[in-house]
Amino acid sequence: MIPCVMPTPSFDDTLAAHGLAPLSRGPVTTLQVNVGKRCNQACHHCHVDAGPKRTEMMTPPTAARVLALLAASPSVVAMDLTGGAPELNGSFRDLVRGARALGRRVQVRCNLTVLFVPGMEDLAEFYRAHDVELICSLPCYTAENVDRQRGHGVFAQSIEALRALNRLGYGRDGGGLRLDLVYNPVGAFLPPPQDALEARYKAELAALFDIEFGRLLTITNMPIQRFADMLRREGQLADYLGLLVNHFNAATVHGLMCRSLVSVGWDGVLYDCDFNQMLTLPLAGGGAPRTIWELESCDALAGQPIATAGHCFGCTAGAGSSCSGAVRR
Repeated sequence: MIPCVMPTPSFDDTLAAHGLAPLSRGPVTTLQVNVGKRCNQACHHCHVDAGPKRTEMMTPPTAARVLALLAASPSVVAMDLTGGAPELNGSFRDLVRGARALGRRVQVRCNLTVLFVPGMEDLAEFYRAHDVELICSLPCYTAENVDRQRGHGVFAQSIEALRALNRLGYGRDGGGLRLDLVYNPVGAFLPPPQDALEARYKAELAALFDIEFGRLLTITNMPIQRFADMLRREGQLADYLGLLVNHFNAATVHGLMCRSLVSVGWDGVLYDCDFNQMLTLPLAGGGAPRTIWELESCDALAGQPIATAGHCFGCTAGAGSSCSGAVRR
């Protein structure tokens, strides 16, 4: 007998079945900017496929246009800088200074070990001087799991970096400087409940290393790029996709990051989120602006449809996942 293989439902059809279609954007409050794919690490789960040999980098004219767009977008209250390691881009500090001069919050997706790259000796002080909010990767509080996912020796350097940031006031009670950590599962499973894992992280890091931080953000690994390749090699891709579909949670849809964010690629192309960017899935809607040079203000994107595909199940599975961690806590 030939086994019956059920087709994977489309994300749009799933939304429609729950009365949630079409997915559209509200006011844009965050401008997320990927300044390039160069990174000093090459993590197994990386959806950007970043690494030391990548050459895609945002140019100074493109960075200047990003700041002009930010100035023309009053609804945007925060710039979210990511990469690769965004600090390795030559325009990174200009983007930080420019956004802060416009009165916008700046948050940086930091891998921690970038603080030890030659030429970055003053990076932590730069963060503090400009009140940069840090969202730092630490997929576990044990060396074995971190080094398995991010590379040999990464855990030790990450702990050293966190201690240095704590000394500057980052993550300390009363320090006034935001330092959050990010957890990604080390395998093909969903993150555990965010609040419980955060409590465990805080207890372990405090006891073992006297490290403090603000929040722990749990983020589901997306089945794209390097993580998808790993799943495919291990014969787990279909099962992982099924896991995400079977754990679809309609209650997460209202809090999806794409509903309040627009993503800018290193080349100035616009996307609905960083994951769509890595899949080169353009903005939905005929005639929509495709680049930052065509868009006069991010405010014009409010109410526009959002492009979706199967990977979107990763953001709606279980407690949900966004750049700010779990959607439902």
